[in-house]
Amino acid sequence: MSNVAAFFSIMIALSFYGEAKADVVTDWNRAAMKIVVEAKVNTPMANRTMAILQTSVYEAVNQITQRYPSSSPVNEEPASIEAAIAATNRVVLGELLPSQSSHIERLYRASIGALPDDALTRRGIAIGEFSARKLLKERAGDGANTVPSYRPVTQPGTYVATTLPIVPQWPQRKPWLMSDATQFRPAPPPSLDSEVWVRDFNEIKDLGARESVARTPAQTELGRFWETTLPVIFYGIVYSITDQPSREMTQNARLLMAVNQAMDDAIIAVFDAKYYYGFWRPITAIRNGDLDGAEATERDSSWLPLIDTPIHPEYPCAHCIVASAVGTVLGAEANGISAFSTTSDTAPGVKRSWARLEDFVAEVSAARIYDGVHFRTSTQVGREMGEKIGRLAIDRYLRDEADAKKVDP
Repeated sequence: MSNVAAFFSIMIALSFYGEAKADVVTDWNRAAMKIVVEAKVNTPMANRTMAILQTSVYEAVNQITQRYPSSSPVNEEPASIEAAIAATNRVVLGELLPSQSSHIERLYRASIGALPDDALTRRGIAIGEFSARKLLKERAGDGANTVPSYRPVTQPGTYVATTLPIVPQWPQRKPWLMSDATQFRPAPPPSLDSEVWVRDFNEIKDLGARESVARTPAQTELGRFWETTLPVIFYGIVYSITDQPSREMTQNARLLMAVNQAMDDAIIAVFDAKYYYGFWRPITAIRNGDLDGAEATERDSSWLPLIDTPIHPEYPCAHCIVASAVGTVLGAEANGISAFSTTSDTAPGVKRSWARLEDFVAEVSAARIYDGVHFRTSTQVGREMGEKIGRLAIDRYLRDEADAKKVDP
């Protein structure tokens, strides 16, 4: 039995026989993320998939519970929430991740098979399928499937690396929360004749080198932990809130929607800036330190970062913008929670914990410097952009929770 199949079996037993970790919304979220990982899609596509999925799930659940105002048709008759969520996941994941169709179908059949064969289940399935197909239709033209037309920078006859960077079409995508991809486009990266550039260059040259003697073992561990970029690493922190016993299913569905839309918009915004500025990565800058015009940036012809450099421009930091967006959104519903944690596929057996969401966000920024892939200014700018996007999500979906938090004694 494969790992994903084993997970499905455990998830089904937990969800439908009374021992689920939280509720069927978060149980399905856990299962969906396993499917995304198994599909081996890139990080931007994973974020888009989960945003479409969790938005569809929220609309289906809220149509049944009617806990929050909605523009969707009001469901006048009772329906099975469990069936609606299963149907939504089946349609969205099946459409966006066809390579995983057998796993998706197996999980769906087991889930529906655990429910009564009655009108409630049938109505739930119909609501879930309607919600999923509606969202898929709305997002079909969002620009994600535009044929990339990236043009490598070169001189006639000069070789350049032939691996094209990922998702250069992402700046053309339709966001969920922002007015357009350029809404939070930052100022340019530091000028190469500035003191900030010299500081950033020499800091990462020392701390981010593969064989660094300046980086501590603890810092190396942080770098390895945050090497993974798929959204799954952020879900553990989300579950720190959704798994609280006081949480209600629609509330969790709404939070997961807000978080995933903010994550997807963060990726849209950061790739707009990355491809607009096209700033060089540390490995390129340090191996060409004699060409930047700064006397204090010495070339190291064999310098390597701790981890492999991602295949897209450096500025700003994508991990940082996503972490900041997540932390900002979660802050609206943390409600006194002081224990947040997650695990990482690139640091097996390690669990990171924080008392404050701000500490988690700051750690991600530091880790990308230790990894040798982002300059300090890039991490700071990414965090600022992520906070702005997170606030858009709060204003649209979670303002009632944010206002309640302000008046809490």
